[in-house]
Amino acid sequence: MKMNKLVALALLVSSASYGQNLQNAIKSTDNELYTQANAEFRKLIAAEPANPCYFYHLGENFFAQNEIDSALVYYNQAASKFIEKDKNTALALVAAGKEAWLKGNKTGAKESFTSALTLTKSKDADIIRNIAKVYIKSSEKSLDEAITLLELAIKLDANNEDGHILMGDALLEKSSDNASAAIKSYNKVIDINPKSARGIVRVGILYARVQNFAEANKKYEEAIAIDPTYAPAYRENAEMLLNLNKAKKAVENWKKYLELNNSLEARYRFITALFSGKQFCDVITEVEALKKDFNNFYMERMLTYSYAECSTDKEAAIKGIAASDAFFKIAPADKVIFQDYKNRGLLFVNAGKDSLAILEFEKASNLSEEAKKDLAGQIGKLYSKAKNYNKTIEYYEYKNSNGTITATECFELGRAYYFGPKNYVMADSSFAKLARLSPTYAPAYFWRGRSNLQLDPKNEKWLSKVHYEKTLENIKVEERAQGNNKNMSLESAQYLGNYYYNSPEKDLVKAREYFTIVQTLDPNDATAKAFFLKNK
Repeated sequence: MKMNKLVALALLVSSASYGQNLQNAIKSTDNELYTQANAEFRKLIAAEPANPCYFYHLGENFFAQNEIDSALVYYNQAASKFIEKDKNTALALVAAGKEAWLKGNKTGAKESFTSALTLTKSKDADIIRNIAKVYIKSSEKSLDEAITLLELAIKLDANNEDGHILMGDALLEKSSDNASAAIKSYNKVIDINPKSARGIVRVGILYARVQNFAEANKKYEEAIAIDPTYAPAYRENAEMLLNLNKAKKAVENWKKYLELNNSLEARYRFITALFSGKQFCDVITEVEALKKDFNNFYMERMLTYSYAECSTDKEAAIKGIAASDAFFKIAPADKVIFQDYKNRGLLFVNAGKDSLAILEFEKASNLSEEAKKDLAGQIGKLYSKAKNYNKTIEYYEYKNSNGTITATECFELGRAYYFGPKNYVMADSSFAKLARLSPTYAPAYFWRGRSNLQLDPKNEKWLSKVHYEKTLENIKVEERAQGNNKNMSLESAQYLGNYYYNSPEKDLVKAREYFTIVQTLDPNDATAKAFFLKNK
């Protein structure tokens, strides 16, 4: 009898130990220590391979990482360990329901959930919360059902933090623009446990969402002070700081997060956050380090984009093209987006390979109207640089038709018409639009003058007069001899001097004024010399 009592006591201690170990593993998942949680759950499974509870929570660990395929494997194993009247039968039914729900079988899922609720007579708050969680956290949500379930769970177990956390999550998902209901639930968590890092961080997230970043930062720091091992506090703060362009402070928080959770998954999340925050040079460093242990096409995509944006490495373009090659080799066809071709094109531009860049930009442009609108200007610029004027016109006119053409593009379009098909009417039209976009930009009027000169080569109508006048008007006297201004000023003054000397509106005073400008800019100008010789 004494031996039986010792055995019973040993079993009780063992059971309590495993229960504590399970809670520790669940806490590791909540703390985003996924690799650590994985090891803890597998240790429990090895000790009790028939217990569905451990398989279920290992599935939850993968579900929290959005690794749905792996989650399904363990939900299935938990469901298969259904034992009639066993204390974990209800949880096995929940696992079966989650597996069905994630596979899109809503009817089957609800049958399993109903069986679990019936088995527990709807009085097991933990079972109810676990059902509600999949309605909230999966991509296919059922928020009203989740809220109804959580109201019951809270009624049964009012002082459980998980119930109020999940209720806040559900209410926030349902009404993302109105956080008032959610914050009541999160504050209830803090009422129950003033030192709940989870609850405090949730409140911080709400402050960040309404752009009260100072209060959000206070909440994250408060949570960290309470529990320096609560990794999500560092991550949330880091992501907020990145969005505020406070990269240095953000990286400090991420590094603290990685000290707690230096798993491959955590490092990958760090890289995606850096990428979202446009810290491209840091992305390159982190990806190149992580690729030794882990890689996928998203990593190659981020690496390609980052090499296109980060200019600190002289070989960035070549390395980026190599990353792009790797991306296209492993990326599924349906995952390729126009930005993948666009960034490949940018890398070829940076490498001085414009013809290859055009090919990539045109591949992207052909994928969608959105892509064509985005890239028309870049393609037009490259064709203009290559003096392929017909193609320049094609892409810039497309931008023009969409009302998105820039002043620089108007200028290049006008020059394309002028030098390519020699369509001087369209050239003049483009330069006229440029003048409207940039009313003080002298080259707009200068090239209108040149275009109209081609339309009136014998000066029968003197069409260029007004445009050359505007050219000189928009060049300061003291800047006429500088750079391109000299050629524009000289040509404009020559034309206007000729106009006032030879047109029906002959005016020698005006002609002398303009030929003086010519002689000042070019003392050897033959036309000016001839004028002053005849008109001493």
